[in-house]
This record gives sequence, C-alpha cells and structure tokens, in this order.
Amino acid sequence: MSGLLETIEIETGPSPEAAVIWLHGLGADGHDFQPIVPELGMPVAPAVRFVFPHAPLQPVTISGGAVMRAWYDVTADGRQDAAGVRASQARVEALVARERARGIAARSIALAGFSQGGAMALQAGLRQPERLAGILALSAYLPLPESVADEASQPNRDVPIFMAHGTQDPIIPLSWATRSRDRLTTLGYVIEWHEYPMPHSVCAEEIADIGRWLRGVLP
Repeated sequence: MSGLLETIEIETGPSPEAAVIWLHGLGADGHDFQPIVPELGMPVAPAVRFVFPHAPLQPVTISGGAVMRAWYDVTADGRQDAAGVRASQARVEALVARERARGIAARSIALAGFSQGGAMALQAGLRQPERLAGILALSAYLPLPESVADEASQPNRDVPIFMAHGTQDPIIPLSWATRSRDRLTTLGYVIEWHEYPMPHSVCAEEIADIGRWLRGVLP
C-alpha cells in the first residue's frame, strides 16, 4: 500500500473547520454520495469539507473475481477478509491524518460510510486514537467484531454513533446490523439507531436525519 487514496472534495464554504470522510459501498466510487451534500443542510459557516475517497480496485470473490472498487474482499461463505479490512483501515487513518495536517481538529472529523464503507467507518473510527466528532454507518455491519473490545481506543468510547438500516435490505440483512448494534451497546457504546422501510439504499427521511445528526456532532 502506498500513497493516499484519490478523493473527491466538496466544501460547504471557505476555510473549513470540520470534515466528513465518507466511504462508498462495494463496486461504487467516491462519486456515489457526492450529490447528497446539498441535501444535508450544512451551514456555510463554519464550513465543512466532505471527502469522498475511491476504494482500491481489486478482485471480489463473491462477484466471480471481477475487479471493482472494494475496501476488502467478500466471499459467499461468510469468511472475513481480515487482512483487507485492516489494510483499508490504514488507508482511512491516512485520510484522517491528512485532515489533521490541514488544521482540522480530530473532534471536528466524522467518519461516514454506506454498506462496506459503513463497515470501514466503524472499523477505523472505533480504533482511531484521537476522539472523533462521530461515526456514521448506513446499511452496514461491524467487521471483525471479536477484536473490538481489545482494540477500541479509549478516547472514542463515548463517540456519537449513528447507525441506520433498511428493513427490506436483501444485501445486508437487518439482523446483521442489529447484531452489530447490540455488540457495540454491550461494550458500552451509545448508538442512535434508525430503521427505514427501504432496501439497500438511502431515503429522504434518512438523509434528513443524517443532516440533523451531523449538524449536532460537528462544531
């Protein structure tokens, strides 16, 4: 692994004082959630920088080995690509470090993601050594759940976490998400949980809830 991931950036105003690093799902790219920014109702000041990285291109087993943008490999038998998850965790941590180097405080950085990207937001965010503004996981689940208790960072034990899922999701079953929520709750995390009558997607009500949450956790 070398270099930072290629990203798309949108700033809601000049001289951003906060950042949201938003990770796309399997087979998508950084453009996927770019159109959502104007719908979130973020203030012009203090401005927020939205960073949408492109995941690396790699073969994905569940798709017959087709090469696509993916944060880690996915198989049909439920095996977890722990090495891939941890490699992408390091990539996300590098993006956080870049925002820190640009003058954004850790407490003004939120990690967000959809599906596989949401799993990575949880993976990286819970282990981030400095306290973040929040973690947003949409239609996602907790990867490597057996390692969280030992690896989670103390500063982020009280980080705000927003999790949302569609009740009709055929890709990542609702039960996966509720199991992840319950695992985190057992470990002492406080989860703002939402369910929406939708498949593996986002909806207008969810976008409104995300905007409200982000305006609440970012300075």
